[in-house]
Amino acid sequence: MYLARRIVRSLPAPQTRRGGADGGSSDQVRKEFPCQKSPIVYLELPSNDVAACKQFYHSLFEWSFQDFGPDYAAFSNSGLDGGLNGASPAEGRSKFPLAVIDTGDLEAMEKRIVAAGGRITLPIFSFPGGRRFHFTDLRETSWP
Repeated sequence: MYLARRIVRSLPAPQTRRGGADGGSSDQVRKEFPCQKSPIVYLELPSNDVAACKQFYHSLFEWSFQDFGPDYAAFSNSGLDGGLNGASPAEGRSKFPLAVIDTGDLEAMEKRIVAAGGRITLPIFSFPGGRRFHFTDLRETSWP
């Protein structure tokens, strides 16, 4: 699966700190903008038919679902929580899966992404689950 955009949202910080060469950015960026380890915590899948997708994933993998209106269903029992987004593209549905990455400091992560050569495609905003922003990586290979 290709990721069209990535989302970062602010949640309580994990207890471990990122270190060494595993961050994908320079040591200088890491020193200027220290950051907690940032796991993928949610995966949103685009859907043209939420009801049909729910049936498909439940019948194959026994995932559980909670509906949030006719155009969105959250799933669980999959190993990683996520959702099926059936909104129209004009209403915010991506053409590709959307990963939600947890961070303890949203503003610092936004600065780290820019310093590492990424591009902010949607600045920090509030949504029912907290705050987040969208970005692309260096090659922007995820955009159609």
